[in-house]
Amino acid sequence: MASLTLLEIFIAITSYVILRCFFNKNGQPINWPVFGMLPDTLYHLHRIHQRTTEVLERAGSTLYYKGPWFSNVKILATVDPTNIHYIMSSNFSNFPKGPEFSKIFDILGDGIFNSDSNSWKNQRKLAHTLINRGCFHKFLINTCQDMVEKGLLPVLEHVSDQDLEVDLQDLFQRFTFDITCALVTGYNPRCLSIELPLVEFSKAMDDAEEALFYRHLTPEFVWKLQRWLGIGQEKKMAKARKVLDDTSRNYISRKREQLVKNNNIQENGEGVDLLTSYMNEGDKILGTIPDEKFLRDTIINLLLAGRDTTSSGLSWFFWLISKNPRAESKIRQEIQEITLQGKKANTWCALNVQEVNSLVYLHAALCESLRLYPPVPFQHKSPLQNDVLPSGHEVSPEMKIVFCLYSMGRMASIWGEDCLEFKPERWISGGGKIKHEPSYKFLAFNAGPRTCLGKEVAFTQMKIVAASILHNYNVKVVEDHPVTPSASIILHMKHGLKVNVSRRWV
Repeated sequence: MASLTLLEIFIAITSYVILRCFFNKNGQPINWPVFGMLPDTLYHLHRIHQRTTEVLERAGSTLYYKGPWFSNVKILATVDPTNIHYIMSSNFSNFPKGPEFSKIFDILGDGIFNSDSNSWKNQRKLAHTLINRGCFHKFLINTCQDMVEKGLLPVLEHVSDQDLEVDLQDLFQRFTFDITCALVTGYNPRCLSIELPLVEFSKAMDDAEEALFYRHLTPEFVWKLQRWLGIGQEKKMAKARKVLDDTSRNYISRKREQLVKNNNIQENGEGVDLLTSYMNEGDKILGTIPDEKFLRDTIINLLLAGRDTTSSGLSWFFWLISKNPRAESKIRQEIQEITLQGKKANTWCALNVQEVNSLVYLHAALCESLRLYPPVPFQHKSPLQNDVLPSGHEVSPEMKIVFCLYSMGRMASIWGEDCLEFKPERWISGGGKIKHEPSYKFLAFNAGPRTCLGKEVAFTQMKIVAASILHNYNVKVVEDHPVTPSASIILHMKHGLKVNVSRRWV
């Protein structure tokens, strides 16, 4: 009995010391011998974004993070806009994606998001040319409106008629996967339908993203050993890679056959998808005919960029709107004024691009949602040479520099004391126009030479979807449904977004 009591006392004291040592007086992570700051990361993994925000706020916007001694992980985390402007613009050439990024994101191959120097410049020039063409813009508008009217709204009608609970995040992921596949390859996988079928390609992308997130937290030799042994997250990654490779190869093969027949009219509207343009005209800018690997890497990069960022943005937008009825009312009032002009008021209808582009408050609300819940919560770079950031922090080539976008939106030093409030008005000027914020302050669409080429594509999709749903339906989040960010490279909701949907018009 005495020995048991002594054991209990020992455990209690040890537990107390460990819990006290996890945090210093400033609430910052302890740099442990051998393990570095990894224990704090693991302890807070379930709330990693919130923890990062707390740490950076107390650290004054920038912090050195040290991993276990055997991993050689050295990270500088920052939310300082002057550092970000310096890295992304002023001294861009010294901060490429780097070999570490390529290793972790090897599933992207040599695509635009994984490349540097001349390869990146050529791919960006080609993508910029094709995305900004009138024929692609026309294809985008036709495809988006068609999929809203014939895909998304019919599913919501069914959910409303049957009085069902539905995961709105899942619907948005299906919608954006279908539309992104159509825009990139010309083929609609029909992931979004009343049956809500399992689409292997979409699931493979989810599995790959989860594995990529864990690569960020795991020492390189560990995940490479898992890959060699075919276990853990790397087993999931291997299966996902095979599905992505096989499906991409199938799309490319079908497109080649289609082009031989000179049939460039797509099933979802007049215009030209990107794969067709890459295969027909890529050599004019690249100087060589794109081979199958180049096309495969391009498909995966564009699908990953288009599917998840837009669906994440829409999911968080509708959650925030559900918590802010005043903002919802103002958006509906704005829509009402537009539909009155088109004689669509108080009737079921899908709004078109021309109509939604005049909705200033809706655009502001989407920007505000992206500020608080950026689809990509982290970015990282590595310097080519030793450098000193504007904040005075020294960086070296073996170091990873991480931008924490989720935390940036919650910094009073950047957005003011009301930074935690959902306040679309902060994006509207005194003249009633959208107010521009510097990209190194609002990093949702990247900054500098790597500014997102698909920014307008994303806004077009989000505005058509958001306006059409808010005009036609009441969307209520299920009571007591937990909404928290997931641990992923994309800011998904861990438990989805369960909602009830009802018609506004008979």
